[in-house]
Amino acid sequence: MSIKHPVIAVTGSSGAGTTTVMKAFQHIFRREKLKPAVVEGDSFHRYDRLSMRAKLKEEEAAGNTHFSHFGPEANLIPELEALFRGYGKTGTGKVRRYLHDAEEAAPYKQDPGTFTDWHDLPENTDLMFYEGLHGGYADEKHNVAAAVDLLVGVVPIINLEWIQKLHRDQNMRGYSQEAVVDTILRRMPDYINHLCPQFSRTHVNFQRVPTVDTSNPFIARDIPTADESMLVIRFADPKGIDFQYLLSMLHGSMMTRPNNIVCPGGKMSLAMQMIFTPMILRLMDKKRRA
Repeated sequence: MSIKHPVIAVTGSSGAGTTTVMKAFQHIFRREKLKPAVVEGDSFHRYDRLSMRAKLKEEEAAGNTHFSHFGPEANLIPELEALFRGYGKTGTGKVRRYLHDAEEAAPYKQDPGTFTDWHDLPENTDLMFYEGLHGGYADEKHNVAAAVDLLVGVVPIINLEWIQKLHRDQNMRGYSQEAVVDTILRRMPDYINHLCPQFSRTHVNFQRVPTVDTSNPFIARDIPTADESMLVIRFADPKGIDFQYLLSMLHGSMMTRPNNIVCPGGKMSLAMQMIFTPMILRLMDKKRRA
């Protein structure tokens, strides 16, 4: 953790809604005139798209049917930890970018599914903002979470997460339902062993819970909307949180435990901005004082 160069990380699986969180933070950064160094979690995958496909076949041939991006072996965990710790000390570091599609790849004259070269972070940034799979990762050798000043988890209940992934991969990426289900099953051990523990290390968790039937996610025709959901917000340490103010501003909300607020799903962006703006301002005040 750092005072002079704070690190903020949002962790959650692909399709969990971390992009919504990123937009909420962008509003805060713009409003408070802060310059973030943005790091995409996908850029710390170990393999590009073609290499990952080859690696999956290699692992399956060796009897490992659960190799996935959710596990540490498919990611550059030591490099990610070194980036967080290095930025915390110096405000600098090297990153690269993963090019998801043709539009992202065109300016670099590369194929989609490849990485750019490593390059320096922008100079004179106020903080680092990471969004990806492993912002709260920790094991016997590496502790990425310990280098984060504000760690946020985004985790819809599992059926909703599956529905979102099924719709995205089928409608936007052209995968069959069978292929998506195979991916879900392959990732499950890593999800349990490497993603779920991260949500016990977060400072704040956001969990979206649908209020419509999602009991069979594999036949759901529509993704439950924000208005068809409730949002469970959990604070690891409720000390210093003005719950009465949050309850008064987030209409329809209630407290279910001393460190939990439940509010309408449509209030997610507002809730995030109200919760994280004072937290970020406190980090900036400590930075200035240091």
